[in-house]
Amino acid sequence: MNHETTTLISLKEAMKRVDLKLQALDTQFKELDITKDNLTRRFEHHSKTLSSQAAQDEMWAAALALGFTSMELNILYSYVIEVLICLHTRVLQKLPDLVRSLPTLASVLRRKAKNKHIGIVWESVLEEYGLQERDVTALCTFFVVHGNKGEHYASSVRRMYIKDVSFMITNMVKNQALQDGLLRAVQIIEKGKAAQTPENSRAPLKELMPPVKD
Repeated sequence: MNHETTTLISLKEAMKRVDLKLQALDTQFKELDITKDNLTRRFEHHSKTLSSQAAQDEMWAAALALGFTSMELNILYSYVIEVLICLHTRVLQKLPDLVRSLPTLASVLRRKAKNKHIGIVWESVLEEYGLQERDVTALCTFFVVHGNKGEHYASSVRRMYIKDVSFMITNMVKNQALQDGLLRAVQIIEKGKAAQTPENSRAPLKELMPPVKD
């Protein structure tokens, strides 16, 4: 074997080694890209979770700090409870076979994520009433914070005390999510959405949600 042949073989072997190293580097870069994408997704999910938690904390703080009189709180409570009752009743109308297993709105909220059929019905009910999940969260937050002392006022009594509830909410409730939810509740009741549900088919107030403890 002459010198030129030996040199050519050595070059070929060297090129093979370089190709193998390049392939190894390419594999490593692909793995790094996958790792980077996974970390980015985790970070984004974590950021969204923290942001959502912060928003919920702000809403709870705002609900606790509402500067309404007892009468004003009862009027708001009346709108909130009526909307929540309507939502629960409408779900049961669409799911008559699950009346016993969905005795409260809280049971609907717990099961909608695990049961696809309940989730679909829940979404359709929200659409009927023009509500978003964040609106329901706001209403439930208000209910939990003030429901233990809340007293339901009939619509005739509400109108006698306060002529423009929406104006009161806009001026007094500074948290945007809570304000939006309360305004939607008032709009739904005032526009007669609740009236579409027969009185004798509505769930009693005390059965809507589980008892609220001090």
